[in-house]
Amino acid sequence: MVQFKSSRYLGLLLASFIAVMMFVQPVSAASKMPSFVLPDVVTGDSVDSKQFSGKTLLVTFFATWCPPCMQEVPDLIELQNKYGDKGFSVVALSVDQGGSGVVKKLVEKRSINYPVLMASSGTARDFGGVVGIPTSFLVNSKGTVVKKYPGYVPHVLLENDIKSIMK
Repeated sequence: MVQFKSSRYLGLLLASFIAVMMFVQPVSAASKMPSFVLPDVVTGDSVDSKQFSGKTLLVTFFATWCPPCMQEVPDLIELQNKYGDKGFSVVALSVDQGGSGVVKKLVEKRSINYPVLMASSGTARDFGGVVGIPTSFLVNSKGTVVKKYPGYVPHVLLENDIKSIMK
């Protein structure tokens, strides 16, 4: 009986991984990350994408009311902790319509350690059309978008992709 449960779990895990892999979309190698100047939700200061020049980035579109987005937060915090001093940064772009107040509360409550910015109405369009959230983009140190991840992405997959382009 125990063996049956283990194989069933393994099968579900494998099926989930295959489903995620089907949705990982490579972006054209010539696709440069769009430039932006957006307000930081905590300080209100303008953050220019040029500040991240030379870094590997995981740019993620999210909203505070999105359960899969909130599920990603601990993973993103861990990735920032692990690789933040090695030329990597998570950059979160909020698409919340109610303003930065609710997003700021989330940042403080969850002790988010990476930049969280308020996306403008055109930011998602500039990134090639974000049709659902979360949607994340992996950007290499040269500013080229190398992968697009629609939906929640398991931590292991993100970390493996980040490590492979930081070599």
